[in-house]
Order: sequence, then structure tokens, then C-alpha cells
Amino acid sequence: LLLAAANAVAFTPDAEQQAEIGRVERYLNGIVTLRARFSQIAPDGEVAEGTFYLRRPGRLRFEYDPPYPVLVVADGVWLIYHDRELGQVNRWPVYATPLGVLVAEQIRLDGDVRVSNMVRQPGVLELTLVQKDKPGQGSLTLIFSDRPLELRQWWVVDAQGEITAVALTSVEKDLEFDPKLFFFSDPKPFNADENR
Repeated sequence: LLLAAANAVAFTPDAEQQAEIGRVERYLNGIVTLRARFSQIAPDGEVAEGTFYLRRPGRLRFEYDPPYPVLVVADGVWLIYHDRELGQVNRWPVYATPLGVLVAEQIRLDGDVRVSNMVRQPGVLELTLVQKDKPGQGSLTLIFSDRPLELRQWWVVDAQGEITAVALTSVEKDLEFDPKLFFFSDPKPFNADENR
């Protein structure tokens, strides 16, 4: 994965790979809402499970099962990480995070976000994505089951090489969600300068 990120500029898809990238773009752009169960493995090996919600553009929610004390919500502008146990809230612009590409209004994999590597195995397609201008900042690898194409996993590699893996099961699309799912009520006032 790190090698793929480092060599992002070197990857030039051939016609067949370009067709696959186009197929992934069409699939992702066809998702307006999605709900799934998820299992997450953190860089330290800690495993957590919960329910994942996505609504494009700009919104997602990771609702972790107890006893994991974390909630992650994207409200269209911010990606908010709330650790209830520590009373800690962190925010980042959602489109500046690796998952921003999944909630973009128009998902394109040949603009600011580019494919740095593609792996095809029987029944599986993997695309590794990096920021065009900042390939060293990390990568997002999307893993799809094929025929039919469906998002099953992703791996986020941060700038330090730490890997977080997420697997999806029981995927449902085109559902109606309460808008409050993507609203976060801050337990403390927010200072926009905190995360700079």
C-alpha cells in the first residue's frame, strides 16, 4: 500500500483498467444512501463493530456498538470524532479526509483523487486512491466484490503508515434516513482554530 502511494504518479491505467475505474465511478455515484454493519480493525489491533450510514453528498455516521465509546459523524462540512469516555471532540473538513471521496457530490477518480494502484483477483477488485497533489499523505484502498460490483471493505493508510481496516456486511442501499442521524450536538463550544 505504501509503495502504491509513493508511486502514485507512475500508475497509468490501460484501456481495460480505465473501463474498470469508470465502472467503479458509476457504481459509487449510483449510491445515494447506504447502511451496513461494519467491523473495524484499528492500527493497534483493537476491533470494534457497529452500524455505518452514508448519505451523499457529504454525510456519514459510524455508530459503534457498546462498549466502544466513540461516535463519528460527517454533517456535510465537518467529520466529527467524539470520544464519549474522554469527552473529546475533534473535527476535520470532511472532504479533506480519506472518506471524503465516498461522499462527494460527483465522485471522480481522475481529478484531485486518483487511482494509484489496481489489483484484480477472482471475484474481487481493489482500487487504491491517493490525493493527486499529496500522495505521501496516505491512501484509501476500496475493495469490491465483483459481478455484481459491491463495496465490501476499505483500508485507510495514514501518513505515518498506520492502517485502519473496515469490512462491511448486510449492505442496504436506497433507504430513507432521519436527517438527525448526521447531526452532532456538541457537548462543548467549538473553536474553529483548535484543529489548525
